[in-house]
Amino acid sequence: MKLAGAKRVHRGPARVFDSEEQAFTAVNKREIRPGDVVVIRYEGPKGGPGMREMLAVTAAIFGQGIGEEVALVTDGRFSGATRGLMVGHVSPEAQVGGPLAVLADGDNVIVDASARILSVDIPNEEIRLRLNSWRPPEARYTHGVLYKYSKLVHSASEGAVCN
Repeated sequence: MKLAGAKRVHRGPARVFDSEEQAFTAVNKREIRPGDVVVIRYEGPKGGPGMREMLAVTAAIFGQGIGEEVALVTDGRFSGATRGLMVGHVSPEAQVGGPLAVLADGDNVIVDASARILSVDIPNEEIRLRLNSWRPPEARYTHGVLYKYSKLVHSASEGAVCN
Protein backbone atom coordinates (compact mmCIF):
# COMPACT_ATOMS: atom_id res chain seq x y z
CA MET A 1 0.00 0.00 0.00
CA LYS A 2 1.32 3.41 -0.92
CA LEU A 3 0.20 6.32 1.23
CA ALA A 4 2.29 9.22 -0.04
CA GLY A 5 0.22 12.37 0.29
CA ALA A 6 -2.95 10.40 0.91
CA LYS A 7 -5.70 10.14 3.45
CA ARG A 8 -5.77 6.92 5.46
CA VAL A 9 -9.38 5.81 4.85
CA HIS A 10 -11.34 5.80 1.62
CA ARG A 11 -14.78 4.37 0.85
CA GLY A 12 -16.28 4.59 -2.56
CA PRO A 13 -17.79 2.91 -5.57
CA ALA A 14 -15.56 0.65 -7.62
CA ARG A 15 -14.72 1.62 -11.18
CA VAL A 16 -13.47 -1.68 -12.57
CA PHE A 17 -11.11 -2.05 -15.53
CA ASP A 18 -9.62 -5.20 -17.02
CA SER A 19 -6.35 -3.52 -18.06
CA GLU A 20 -4.21 -0.48 -17.44
CA GLU A 21 -5.12 0.79 -20.92
CA GLN A 22 -8.87 0.70 -20.18
CA ALA A 23 -8.35 2.62 -16.95
CA PHE A 24 -6.11 5.19 -18.62
CA THR A 25 -8.71 5.78 -21.34
CA ALA A 26 -11.42 6.35 -18.72
CA VAL A 27 -9.23 8.80 -16.80
CA ASN A 28 -8.42 10.72 -20.00
CA LYS A 29 -12.14 10.92 -20.81
CA ARG A 30 -12.69 12.33 -17.29
CA GLU A 31 -14.96 9.43 -16.36
CA ILE A 32 -13.36 9.04 -12.92
CA ARG A 33 -15.02 11.09 -10.19
CA PRO A 34 -13.88 12.16 -6.72
CA GLY A 35 -14.72 9.37 -4.30
CA ASP A 36 -14.23 6.56 -6.84
CA VAL A 37 -12.01 3.54 -6.25
CA VAL A 38 -10.27 2.70 -9.52
CA VAL A 39 -9.73 -1.07 -9.75
CA ILE A 40 -7.29 -2.33 -12.37
CA ARG A 41 -7.25 -6.11 -12.60
CA TYR A 42 -5.54 -8.76 -14.74
CA GLU A 43 -2.18 -6.94 -14.44
CA GLY A 44 -0.59 -9.31 -11.92
CA PRO A 45 2.27 -11.72 -12.61
CA LYS A 46 0.14 -14.21 -14.57
CA GLY A 47 -2.44 -11.81 -15.98
CA GLY A 48 -0.10 -9.09 -17.22
CA PRO A 49 1.92 -11.16 -17.63
CA GLY A 50 4.45 -9.53 -15.42
CA MET A 51 3.60 -6.66 -13.14
CA ARG A 52 3.47 -3.49 -15.17
CA GLU A 53 3.46 -0.34 -13.12
CA MET A 54 0.34 1.82 -13.06
CA LEU A 55 2.17 5.16 -13.01
CA ALA A 56 0.46 6.52 -16.14
CA VAL A 57 -2.98 6.08 -14.55
CA THR A 58 -2.03 7.55 -11.19
CA ALA A 59 -0.21 10.48 -12.83
CA ALA A 60 -3.26 11.22 -15.01
CA ILE A 61 -5.56 11.12 -11.96
CA PHE A 62 -3.31 13.57 -10.12
CA GLY A 63 -2.98 15.70 -13.24
CA GLN A 64 -6.75 16.17 -13.18
CA GLY A 65 -6.57 17.37 -9.57
CA ILE A 66 -8.53 14.48 -8.03
CA GLY A 67 -5.64 12.34 -6.81
CA GLU A 68 -6.35 12.94 -3.14
CA GLU A 69 -10.01 12.04 -3.60
CA VAL A 70 -9.57 8.77 -5.53
CA ALA A 71 -8.09 5.44 -4.40
CA LEU A 72 -6.60 2.86 -6.76
CA VAL A 73 -6.43 -0.92 -6.23
CA THR A 74 -4.62 -3.32 -8.56
CA ASP A 75 -2.96 -6.69 -8.81
CA GLY A 76 -0.26 -4.81 -10.76
CA ARG A 77 2.42 -2.61 -9.19
CA PHE A 78 3.45 1.00 -8.61
CA SER A 79 6.70 2.85 -8.97
CA GLY A 80 8.33 5.00 -6.34
CA ALA A 81 6.92 8.10 -8.06
CA THR A 82 3.29 7.14 -7.40
CA ARG A 83 1.32 9.36 -5.03
CA GLY A 84 -2.00 8.94 -3.28
CA LEU A 85 -3.84 6.03 -1.65
CA MET A 86 -2.76 3.12 -3.82
CA VAL A 87 -2.95 -0.62 -3.13
CA GLY A 88 -0.90 -2.84 -5.39
CA HIS A 89 0.29 -6.44 -5.65
CA VAL A 90 -3.18 -7.64 -4.57
CA SER A 91 -2.97 -11.42 -4.16
CA PRO A 92 -4.27 -13.78 -5.25
CA GLU A 93 -4.46 -11.91 -8.53
CA ALA A 94 -7.60 -11.68 -10.66
CA GLN A 95 -6.22 -13.99 -13.38
CA VAL A 96 -6.35 -16.93 -10.96
CA GLY A 97 -9.71 -16.04 -9.43
CA GLY A 98 -8.63 -13.66 -6.70
CA PRO A 99 -11.32 -11.33 -5.29
CA LEU A 100 -10.60 -8.51 -7.77
CA ALA A 101 -11.87 -10.84 -10.52
CA VAL A 102 -15.46 -10.57 -9.31
CA LEU A 103 -15.67 -6.90 -8.33
CA ALA A 104 -18.27 -4.97 -10.30
CA ASP A 105 -18.73 -1.29 -11.05
CA GLY A 106 -20.49 0.32 -8.12
CA ASP A 107 -19.44 -2.17 -5.44
CA ASN A 108 -18.54 -0.23 -2.30
CA VAL A 109 -14.80 -0.68 -1.66
CA ILE A 110 -13.22 0.19 1.69
CA VAL A 111 -9.51 0.95 2.04
CA ASP A 112 -8.45 1.59 5.64
CA ALA A 113 -4.69 1.92 5.85
CA SER A 114 -4.60 2.38 9.61
CA ALA A 115 -6.55 -0.84 10.21
CA ARG A 116 -4.76 -2.61 7.29
CA ILE A 117 -8.10 -3.46 5.66
CA LEU A 118 -9.05 -3.77 2.01
CA SER A 119 -12.62 -5.00 1.66
CA VAL A 120 -15.80 -4.75 -0.34
CA ASP A 121 -19.20 -4.12 1.20
CA ILE A 122 -21.09 -7.05 -0.31
CA PRO A 123 -22.22 -10.24 1.43
CA ASN A 124 -19.89 -13.26 1.38
CA GLU A 125 -22.61 -15.30 -0.31
CA GLU A 126 -22.68 -12.82 -3.20
CA ILE A 127 -18.90 -13.11 -3.55
CA ARG A 128 -19.18 -16.92 -3.61
CA LEU A 129 -21.90 -16.76 -6.28
CA ARG A 130 -19.79 -14.44 -8.43
CA LEU A 131 -16.71 -16.63 -8.04
CA ASN A 132 -18.71 -19.73 -9.00
CA SER A 133 -19.77 -18.14 -12.29
CA TRP A 134 -16.43 -16.44 -13.02
CA ARG A 135 -14.19 -17.73 -15.81
CA PRO A 136 -10.65 -16.50 -16.43
CA PRO A 137 -10.12 -14.32 -19.48
CA GLU A 138 -8.11 -15.71 -22.34
CA ALA A 139 -4.37 -15.38 -21.96
CA ARG A 140 -2.87 -12.29 -23.60
CA TYR A 141 -0.10 -14.46 -25.05
CA THR A 142 -0.43 -17.99 -26.41
CA HIS A 143 3.23 -18.69 -27.17
CA GLY A 144 6.70 -17.32 -26.58
CA VAL A 145 8.53 -16.08 -23.50
CA LEU A 146 5.63 -14.17 -21.94
CA TYR A 147 3.34 -17.19 -22.36
CA LYS A 148 5.91 -19.42 -20.65
CA TYR A 149 6.39 -16.84 -17.90
CA SER A 150 2.64 -16.63 -17.25
CA LYS A 151 2.49 -20.41 -16.85
CA LEU A 152 5.48 -20.64 -14.50
CA VAL A 153 5.29 -17.50 -12.34
CA HIS A 154 4.09 -17.60 -8.74
CA SER A 155 1.96 -15.09 -6.87
CA ALA A 156 3.18 -11.58 -6.06
CA SER A 157 2.83 -12.55 -2.39
CA GLU A 158 5.57 -15.14 -3.06
CA GLY A 159 7.80 -12.72 -4.97
CA ALA A 160 6.42 -13.27 -8.50
CA VAL A 161 9.29 -15.62 -9.26
CA CYS A 162 9.47 -18.70 -11.47
CA ASN A 163 10.73 -22.09 -10.34
